[in-house]
Amino acid sequence: MIKRTVLAAAMIGIGALHAGEVDLVKSKCAACHMLERPTADMIPELKAPPMEAVMYHTKLVMNDKEKMKAFIADYVLNPAAEKSVCESNKVQQYGVMPSLKGSITEEELSKISDHLIENYPSEEFVDMINEIQKNDKMNALLNSPFLINKEALPHMTKLLIKHWDKQALGLSDEQKKKLLVIRKNTIGEVQKAKRKIDTLETEIMEALFMDEESPKDLETKIDEVAKLKAAVTKVHIQCIVDTLEILDDDQIDFLLPFWEYK
Repeated sequence: MIKRTVLAAAMIGIGALHAGEVDLVKSKCAACHMLERPTADMIPELKAPPMEAVMYHTKLVMNDKEKMKAFIADYVLNPAAEKSVCESNKVQQYGVMPSLKGSITEEELSKISDHLIENYPSEEFVDMINEIQKNDKMNALLNSPFLINKEALPHMTKLLIKHWDKQALGLSDEQKKKLLVIRKNTIGEVQKAKRKIDTLETEIMEALFMDEESPKDLETKIDEVAKLKAAVTKVHIQCIVDTLEILDDDQIDFLLPFWEYK
């Protein structure tokens, strides 16, 4: 009987502690960060990343609990774009969070980080993100103007957007200036070619299914699509080469950790 009483008291204590953490997270975080699991359509409308997304990205970058707690404490008190674990374009979208220095204690931060690490992200949110990323990859493949569609051929502009302001990448102002020129030229050429490719592919499909033309009749347009895709693939490859010339070895290793480039 005594053992049961002690156990019950312990469980009540744990429940009260958990409730205290939840209240802290609500009072200190919920004014900006959505604490419930968002649906995909909600995310663009939020004023700050949902907590599910914050912890999803945190756990992508680090898996040691003490490192995560130290990161959360430092970022909450001394936030900066280059410290963020989110993609650089998301930081630009939402902005850098205001510092909570002076309005939160170390003990409160510790309890909040314990709760976040223990409870976020949910399995459902991770599944949703995985599904979104899978669909994005499929759409990118279907709509790609490139002849070569392999992850082994990196999309440098997308990688740089993701990590542009990250301290870990460490781009200098001079590097950024040169990379922006490459990006502008590359995107311009790709978009121009893609518009032509989209028009030609639509004409080919309409002719095939509505006008019932034979493959032989469509050869000229098919050859034109192939030439455009070959040209835009050359632009893509030149972008990769030019970008790698600007980056140093450590920056290349950061962006492409599993890619051999010597």
